[in-house]
Amino acid sequence: MAMRVVFPADYFQVRQPDEAFSDQAAAFAAHGWGVSTFTFDGDRVFRPALVPGETVLYRGWMLDEAGYRAFVDAVGGSGAQVLTPPEAYLAAHHLPRWAPLLADVTPETVCFTDLDALPGALAALGWDGFFVKDFVKSLKTGAGSRITRPDQIGELLARMAHFRGQIEGGVCVRRVEALDPASEVRFFVRAGRAFGAEGAAVPDLVRDVAGRIASPFFSVDIARRADGVQRVVEVGDGQVSDLVGWTPAQFMAVWAG
Repeated sequence: MAMRVVFPADYFQVRQPDEAFSDQAAAFAAHGWGVSTFTFDGDRVFRPALVPGETVLYRGWMLDEAGYRAFVDAVGGSGAQVLTPPEAYLAAHHLPRWAPLLADVTPETVCFTDLDALPGALAALGWDGFFVKDFVKSLKTGAGSRITRPDQIGELLARMAHFRGQIEGGVCVRRVEALDPASEVRFFVRAGRAFGAEGAAVPDLVRDVAGRIASPFFSVDIARRADGVQRVVEVGDGQVSDLVGWTPAQFMAVWAG
């Protein structure tokens, strides 16, 4: 199976990947992969062109559902196919898709699409703290995404809409647990097999999660709770997950063989 990786094009030099992904592009090219760019905000052309029959891995910025489906259509229109179909992309990218599958190993999560009723809904939960995200991301600017009172949700959502440009899908609230941020580690899962950076041992928790998510390529972040129990903090589509704690060379081990 011929594989090609596609990166977002640099704004000024469309045949070059965006600078944020240049090291990754070089690593894939050194391992014999075809490497192309795609102008998401321009003429929407692949450079160089895709080869019919190839399987395409995307590595780039997060795309909303419509954006990803449009990218998949562009790949298909070139006679190639994506490694990760839209439903598989959403299975790892949208929190309401994966959280119910991991309810026993991740903080309690409740998702809402009726945002007007949120203050009352949060009050009914009776939690001491709420970590708030849309279907994809939390807010990392200002006071962040954690609130302690339901009446703070309106201000937080306004900040999310301002800094992120949109609230994607709806809102998910996660019950705050005493997790050690210094213990957080990212793993990647390809075709059901989990990988750690630099060959690091893969915990049983991650191996378990690897079999629960219906995606060919995704990331899993885990952290240790105050009582020593490992918990899943985040799952993400591997194509749009940052290389947190990984070098491009280490990342290539996921694709060896």
